[in-house]
Amino acid sequence: MNTQLLATTTEPIAPPPGQDNPVLGALDWAATNFIGLFNEAGGTFMSLVTGILPTLLVLLTTMYAITTWVGEDRMDRAIQRSGKYAITRYTLMPILAVIILTNPMCYSFGKFLPERQKPAFYDSAVSFVHPVTSFFPHANAGELFVWTGVAAGVLEVSEASYARLALLYFLVGIVVIFIRGMVTEWITRMMIRRTGKSELFDEFDRHFAATTPAVTSAVKEA
Repeated sequence: MNTQLLATTTEPIAPPPGQDNPVLGALDWAATNFIGLFNEAGGTFMSLVTGILPTLLVLLTTMYAITTWVGEDRMDRAIQRSGKYAITRYTLMPILAVIILTNPMCYSFGKFLPERQKPAFYDSAVSFVHPVTSFFPHANAGELFVWTGVAAGVLEVSEASYARLALLYFLVGIVVIFIRGMVTEWITRMMIRRTGKSELFDEFDRHFAATTPAVTSAVKEA
């Protein structure tokens, strides 16, 4: 009796039907692991809910609160004044625009500049939407993966260097947007002259000065 039982239990188990068929095997693997994709997605979502999402919500609330306390009119005047000089037009102005309005609404601050300076402002603002995430991830949460990708290697090697990397990433971004803004403004002036559009842009400048007298001094002749 025991010998028969031993013989029965040691016999190899036959593979399920279709196991030796590559097509059926692939379908079986897909069916088995189908739910795994959604489990991983759910785990990622929960990590965001308990990780970065509260930070983003607090930052957004803080920015809205500051704007409310200071007043929208005062914020607009501060942005207008920052567009007066080139050094603030392509540093402070895009920084405030990206932090306060976030991407992509930040580009609307170009309304405070004459037409000939809008391309350069856009270039500087769009170039800052990634460096800003090192300290203000709410400003461009949809592309936060850029900063996390930059910082991933440093976190593996030395977590203590994370803050220094964030600071350097932010500061280098400011230098880059200033250079890009100045170069793009120069290219714009050159293209206006080469295409014979100087009179047209002069008319744009006069209209801008008439409608926004607070920033008349920001208008520069090509």
